[in-house]
Amino acid sequence: MNANAIINDDMSLEEKLQAISDAMEQAQAEANEKAAQNGQIAAPIDPASLTICDGCE
Repeated sequence: MNANAIINDDMSLEEKLQAISDAMEQAQAEANEKAAQNGQIAAPIDPASLTICDGCE
């Protein structure tokens, strides 16, 4: 992913953060869809969540 494609110098910090968040959300959705087609589960954006048991979350 090219950062210059989603943010530019004319954007405020909030706009830049939102653009990054939106791009990450879109990438995760695409990964989830691709994994589901193969009968798998895509890794979450935060890999640390894989180290915590479901009961501890």
